[in-house]
Amino acid sequence: MDKRNRFLLTGLGIFLFTFLIGCGTSLAMESTATSEIPFTPQMGIVMAVLVVVILMFIFEWVRVDVVGWLMMVTLPILGVVTPQEAISGLSSNAVVSIIAVIIIGAGLDKTGCMNLLARKILTIAGKAEIRIMTLISLTVAFISSFMQNIGAVALFMPAAIRIGKQTGIPITRILMPMGFCAIIGGTITLVGASPTILLNDLIEQSNELGLLGVQIEPLGLFTQTPIGIALVCSAILYFIFLGKFILPKGNGQQDTKLLPASLVDTYQEIASVFELEVPEDFGSFKLNELHVRSRYHVSIVGVYIPDSNYKNFAPTKDELIQSGETIAMVGNLEHIKTCATELGFTLKDDLEIFAEDFSPNNAGIIQSIITPRSELAGKTLGDVHFRKTHHLIPVVLCRDGSCQFRNITEVKLKAGDALLLFGRWQYFHALRKSQILVFTTKVSGELLREEKAATAVIWLLIAIGLVLGFGPLTNLLGHPTKLSLSVCLLTGALGMILSKVLSVDEAYQSVDWMTVFLLGGLIPLGLAFQKTGAAEWIANSIMNTIGSVPDIVFLLVVGLLTSFFTLVVSNVGATVLLVPLCMSMAVQTGADPRITAMVVALAASNTFILPTHQVNALIMRPGGYKTIDYTRAGAGMTILFLTVLIGMLYIFY
Repeated sequence: MDKRNRFLLTGLGIFLFTFLIGCGTSLAMESTATSEIPFTPQMGIVMAVLVVVILMFIFEWVRVDVVGWLMMVTLPILGVVTPQEAISGLSSNAVVSIIAVIIIGAGLDKTGCMNLLARKILTIAGKAEIRIMTLISLTVAFISSFMQNIGAVALFMPAAIRIGKQTGIPITRILMPMGFCAIIGGTITLVGASPTILLNDLIEQSNELGLLGVQIEPLGLFTQTPIGIALVCSAILYFIFLGKFILPKGNGQQDTKLLPASLVDTYQEIASVFELEVPEDFGSFKLNELHVRSRYHVSIVGVYIPDSNYKNFAPTKDELIQSGETIAMVGNLEHIKTCATELGFTLKDDLEIFAEDFSPNNAGIIQSIITPRSELAGKTLGDVHFRKTHHLIPVVLCRDGSCQFRNITEVKLKAGDALLLFGRWQYFHALRKSQILVFTTKVSGELLREEKAATAVIWLLIAIGLVLGFGPLTNLLGHPTKLSLSVCLLTGALGMILSKVLSVDEAYQSVDWMTVFLLGGLIPLGLAFQKTGAAEWIANSIMNTIGSVPDIVFLLVVGLLTSFFTLVVSNVGATVLLVPLCMSMAVQTGADPRITAMVVALAASNTFILPTHQVNALIMRPGGYKTIDYTRAGAGMTILFLTVLIGMLYIFY
């Protein structure tokens, strides 16, 4: 966020906070009958801490997770919570549930389940812009309903960029609808987003403290589902009818280069992967008879044989290139065009047959170095049958400051030689383990355990089944047992580990510990607001200010308040702080505190005007978006979100 926006939001936040507190203070001084809760020094301390937290979030003085650490240390020192309460957030049902959901999502990703789903969706979508946008957005919204929205977006973004390039649709018109629907998709179920996961924990906390005077029933997994579905549908219709007016028309910052930026200057003749069609009258030639490497400085990296529907990702020199086949080449575009012209090949506009196989998710190019102890030293690549053994294509050989394309498989290698290789990531990972070469850049991608895909899905279904309460559960004494959300989800996460879908280390690495400590630190801040009476005092102040209003108007005020706070604080922070506050307000007005808490958790996802949400921040650079783009598209989405939310509450709840 730029300085101008920070100062504007800071001013608005301080003004709103001061206005509410000021109104409540003046009313409290005028009549104790209106508000019987006296303002105490502890309330002042908690409110001052809140202001500091908001400023730290806005100005980013420290990382967001450090804010959580500060709360766990500062609040007990100030005496507003006990030391045990200060660290209770780390063991809360909400935090453990979030950890488990992330691990389950990582297991599905590791087995390739999400990649398979993405391929199916993109096959159905065709080349129609509205259909592509709709199907991608619907799919991401659905996935976001049971896994972290940031994970769903990160999974689909490379595929979205690829389909945008293939169809000529500006990626700016795909990524923002996808990102917005991913955020909204978290509202479909109780486990779809951090604010809704938090909700029952905060409700239970209020029940234990007994400060509201009533016991509130927790929400079910699908309590808010009708609202979430309506919000997703309205968002898609919003972009279908208004997208051409509110979405930027640029192509974004798509990285079409095959080489890492650090290697571009060294290997200027390597640009990307291209697909060419062999003419019907071409005949049949061995690959080495075409001399494409020595004549045109290009490499054939893939051959598709339509008769057998077979793809060879590492064709050897004896591979037959025949009429009607499709080949993939790596090289400079001008060289590729010259090669295509002289050999009679047809150069395609983009990858079609090899689009998925050679996408950045699955393949790439890496520089490797021959080490003194390498078994390749003193041998040629032909001697060790490098292509056939390792399924990787040598593209360029560099030695003593000069690079060569010609006859690189026949040159005896020596220590210090740099070899540029192209291939699928799975083969690079296998070669790295053999330690015959040293890579100068990190190997992208990862080895998928596709054989474990069914196991991963089974454990996901088991976890969902436990959450829904399917099947009788009894303890050792034979009594019925009700499992918490965290235990249900941990069962699925543990199953992923025990069945070797994920290793323990991979499970730990998948968890976003920044979110964990942020959440663990903000939960005791919300507890401090309740314990000191600050939440109830602010509720009284606000209610005295707005007076008696219908329930639907009160819920609209709650939605507006939450939508503002979730822009300047995190959606987690806004939920933790506002759920107890707004439930207290609901009790004062006679509204349903349970529905009010749900409105807060749902409105915490109403964060589109600025790129402060982690999903909006993720798509900002690839989409080439600016803050004004979010404001233009997000302003209408914010109003539509609140309108649909309140409308659904009025009709169904």
